[in-house]
Amino acid sequence: MPSAKVGIIGGSGLYEMEGLADVEEVRISTPFGEPSDALVLGTLEGVRIAFLPRHGRGHRFSPTEIPVQANIYALKTLGVEWIISVSAVGSLKEEIRPLDLVIPDQLIDRTRSRVNSFFGRGLVAHVGFADPFCPTLSRLIYEKAAQAAPKVHRGGTYVVMEGPLFSTRAESNLYRSWGASVIGMTALPEAKLAREAEMCYATLACTTDYDCWHETHASVSVEMIVSNLLRNVAVSKRVIRETLSHLPQRRDCSCSSALKNAIITAPHLIPPPVWEELGPIVSKYLPREKS
Repeated sequence: MPSAKVGIIGGSGLYEMEGLADVEEVRISTPFGEPSDALVLGTLEGVRIAFLPRHGRGHRFSPTEIPVQANIYALKTLGVEWIISVSAVGSLKEEIRPLDLVIPDQLIDRTRSRVNSFFGRGLVAHVGFADPFCPTLSRLIYEKAAQAAPKVHRGGTYVVMEGPLFSTRAESNLYRSWGASVIGMTALPEAKLAREAEMCYATLACTTDYDCWHETHASVSVEMIVSNLLRNVAVSKRVIRETLSHLPQRRDCSCSSALKNAIITAPHLIPPPVWEELGPIVSKYLPREKS
């Protein structure tokens, strides 16, 4: 079975990574269906990575349609411990300007139509999610982004909306009144599922617009997003490369033990098919008895 230490989930405009050595393309079937696309494995900066375009090559999946469970599960089966997510966001604050980078530390979930957990169907777990992004990985990404980009913001709240339509002005101003920093469509349920799978997850958010609240800037459009995001792609790739070369050898954050004491279903009551499906995620705590 191929393996990788780091998963790179690319958003709009980031569909591939140059400079990979020992490249192989793998397709992984999961109990939750097929991932967004084949995963491209390779070595970058001495680290084995798995690259996955979240919308599929050619941008085939809307935010609501992304098979996030399959994506995260596939990365887990490869042995991935760290996930770097790159995504386009709109700014909800004057000081966060288009083309700025943001490393958020909080989330507000405004999605409505997405499955946001691996659990259920007879196996219940309640995982802590107070701090949704890995602090270790987020700090490292910020440090490397600050060296590569003109303006980087550390921390802030990312509102995740359903999409695919953009916000109304009333919604945009509501989120601003909450003190939120940026708005996008893809950080959830990725972050929740990554936490359940005990993977460190952080987002490199590329600001493309001022959403629709700003009185002197044009409202967000697809053309605006793509134009500005493509300008940030090269910077994002530099940040990723630098982050990879400085990852800790071992994880000491709470992400790596997020499921400890979280599973509350009595083992003898767990349906065998569910136990089998979630083996890559729960086997550390619920090893199957050998028959």
